[in-house]
Amino acid sequence: MSLESNKAVVLREIDFWNGHDAEKIDEVYADDYVGHEINGSHGGSRDQVKQGAVAIFAAFPDVHLTADAIIAEGDKVVKLWTGRMTHKAEYMGIPATGKEIVVTGCNVFRIVDDKIAECWAHTDSLSMMQQLGVIPPMG
Repeated sequence: MSLESNKAVVLREIDFWNGHDAEKIDEVYADDYVGHEINGSHGGSRDQVKQGAVAIFAAFPDVHLTADAIIAEGDKVVKLWTGRMTHKAEYMGIPATGKEIVVTGCNVFRIVDDKIAECWAHTDSLSMMQQLGVIPPMG
């Protein structure tokens, strides 16, 4: 696979999130996908990503991701991203706040046969919880 085709897979992954259709995950993530994220939507298996996406789409129906940078090397693609969304329904036990929030993160994807086979992900969950008012700002 070329670096450009691997980047294109990650662009399809962004389209999946912005399209708010959890069923499209099968088009982007491999059957045997493995995710490495403790507290986010990329952990575990493809089915777990799908469950995480359903929860995010329900709680943040206007979620929109942008790629701040996409860098490819070999079979790996790094995506630095920003998500903008409004908290409209319960999420992780947090009642809807109606707050508009901005969340950032970084994903390292391993691409195999035009699908995401593996992901190491980091989401700035602390900032997210601070913006939702669950954790007070530092300082």
